[in-house]
Amino acid sequence: MNVDDKLIDRLSNLSKLEFGTEEKERIKSDLVKMLDFVAALQEVDTDGVEPLIYVNPEVNVYRADEVTESLDQKEALKNAPDHDSFYFKVPKVVSGGE
Repeated sequence: MNVDDKLIDRLSNLSKLEFGTEEKERIKSDLVKMLDFVAALQEVDTDGVEPLIYVNPEVNVYRADEVTESLDQKEALKNAPDHDSFYFKVPKVVSGGE
């Protein structure tokens, strides 16, 4: 595969990203390294090697549902820096779109 400015421009258009001249050169260099790595992997003899589907051999390992101690509302609000009788109060973080 030929890695040139035309390919980088097409990839940046598809990804909706803009790159400067220096960035394009770094991307070209990185892409060439990646393609060389993939080409090297394709040369590895994998005859007799079973495909690895799952890294962990365990399947559907579930823990038992156990009832544990929980906090009631009053106890949960006890150490809150700001609260009313039922809820935690937090500062407003969303503006009205002004």
